[in-house]
Amino acid sequence: ETGPETRSESGPEEPNEAGPESRSRAGRAAPKGCSFIPAETAGPAERSGRCDAAIAVAAGEGRRAEEERRLRQRNRLTLEEDKPAVERCLEELVFGDVEDNEDALLRRLQGSRVQVQEDSGDSEVENEAKDNFLFQKKPVWVDEEDENDEMVDMMSNRFRKDMMKNASESKLSKDKLQKRLKEEFQHAMGGVPAWAETSKRKTSSDGESEEDEDDLLQRTGNFISTSASLPKGILKVKNCLHANAERPTTARISSVQFHPCAQVVMVAARDNAVSLFQVDGKTNPKIQSIYLEKFPIFKACFSATGEEVLATSIHSKVLYVYDMLAGKLIPVHQVRGLKEKIVRSFEVSPDGSFLLINGVAGYLHLLSMKTKELIGSMKINGRVAASTFSSDSKKLYASSGDGEVYVWDVNSRKCLNRFVDEGSLYGLSIATSRNGQYVACGSNCGVVNIYNQDSCLQETNPKPVKAIMNLVTGVTSLSFNPTTEILAIASEEMKEAVRLVHLPSCTVFSNFPVIKKKTVSLVHTMDFSPRSGYFALGNEKGKALLYRLHHYSE
Repeated sequence: ETGPETRSESGPEEPNEAGPESRSRAGRAAPKGCSFIPAETAGPAERSGRCDAAIAVAAGEGRRAEEERRLRQRNRLTLEEDKPAVERCLEELVFGDVEDNEDALLRRLQGSRVQVQEDSGDSEVENEAKDNFLFQKKPVWVDEEDENDEMVDMMSNRFRKDMMKNASESKLSKDKLQKRLKEEFQHAMGGVPAWAETSKRKTSSDGESEEDEDDLLQRTGNFISTSASLPKGILKVKNCLHANAERPTTARISSVQFHPCAQVVMVAARDNAVSLFQVDGKTNPKIQSIYLEKFPIFKACFSATGEEVLATSIHSKVLYVYDMLAGKLIPVHQVRGLKEKIVRSFEVSPDGSFLLINGVAGYLHLLSMKTKELIGSMKINGRVAASTFSSDSKKLYASSGDGEVYVWDVNSRKCLNRFVDEGSLYGLSIATSRNGQYVACGSNCGVVNIYNQDSCLQETNPKPVKAIMNLVTGVTSLSFNPTTEILAIASEEMKEAVRLVHLPSCTVFSNFPVIKKKTVSLVHTMDFSPRSGYFALGNEKGKALLYRLHHYSE
């Protein structure tokens, strides 16, 4: 009855031929050590003997399990005796009281793992919110007087007064004022600009496109066509609305500069105001204006990161630093070791590490951009007419009133070379290209000499690559575009005295500056945008003229 034929009748070899009853019988497993005999073919005596054997086996297994449990309990108690009371207390807090039943601990751990797996189905945003909720800690106590001490009077400043939503906001806490400033800035910018985002998260779906975009925005070169596709002679230029049209002024424009990362231009004038505008070429909406009382601005400049604006005056030694992210205006009244009575001309290194102040009697003062502390001073013969950093911020070029150019090493503050600017009686301006190829020197006679940077470092009497003689008065402004294909030269001593030079042919574009009968008057400052193809000029009539150069790729 237990032969091969009977076993194959309910075995797994022929599942399709077996009926429901056969499958039901096959699903019941026999105890260990017993063979399965169908109930229909077994007699009463056989069934009784088989049950007794199964009961005996089960009882034996139960005794062995009980013996193993007592053995584990005895071993655990032995180990517990050697543990300190503190450790036992911590185990009870973490694992619970599982002295009598260790399986409870296993079930508890298994249940927590299942719960974690169920929670993993939530979205990333929900999980992040849960994490933030779990780790938020409340302060132990809050002093109400702290809030009263941090109140800011909104009525005492006319710019803060404009941000009031109702009369009850005559005083706001510093936290609320900071939030209000952020709201005003985001409203003017149409959202949070990319350069102001401190943490940018990426998703896997658009990771490749964002990586390409980040790579594009991190470079300042190769955004326009090469020199071979930029013909000389005629430059395609479009007149745009004045950059400061939403805040007109009649005061002289002292500085115009584009933001290094955002589509923003800064305009500073002698009317004590620094204004920021979003550049679109059509309306150029105003973002913000900063008014410095009794502080006619001589020069204003962005930091290398674009997070700060630095400004100096024509008759003060104070250096103002405006933190754009925090909305704070920080005056630097005195720099220890700096004995200058008036601070006017300065330069910021391209890497954002140094601040150079042109002093009197031929002194150049090198400051730390982060701490605004003096690092060291250098001295040249005569007076300092102009200075600039190299593109890698490792070298410093200074033009003197004697027509000489000095080259300094920034780290060691040693003079590497000194040469006479050919044909110059005294220098007025100097600039370096961003690709590290050229040095341009402007003199009082209207000549601009373009040198190779390598020759300026190695030769005591370098010859210029080209001498630009299209101006007849002193060259007071020089500026290379980001790709070193255009050099802008200007003189503030004669109207319309501004030219754009094509590089490397070193020829002047004939259709600039007069575009559709639009004149530029006396130009005091100018700058190229890092990537969008805009060119800005600041003149004596208070206008920041804006042009779009169409050779830039869209």
